[in-house]
Amino acid sequence: MTDDEYAELAAQLDRLSAVPDDVLSEVVARDGLCLWAFDRSDFPEGETDRATAARMCAGCPVVDECLELDLRTAGENTVGVWGALPDTDRRALFPVWLRRRGGEAR
Repeated sequence: MTDDEYAELAAQLDRLSAVPDDVLSEVVARDGLCLWAFDRSDFPEGETDRATAARMCAGCPVVDECLELDLRTAGENTVGVWGALPDTDRRALFPVWLRRRGGEAR
């Protein structure tokens, strides 16, 4: 992803800034495809996180909510796949997202 794409994605998440963490968590757990639609054994061994993210998150109705939740709770220490992004992209997105929120993690 480019710096502009990270900035655009961070701006897209602004609409979720006032949603409490517990509400985001409930929405992701209830509606996230990764939590009920997939058996982890269905994924090829050695598949990259980027490929797994594309596969797991395609069509998920709560991708933004998932990404927002991970940025809030894991921040720069994120691992795995959340919000249709591998951890490397989320680590790069985190400082951009944080600056949009005034530099304070919630």
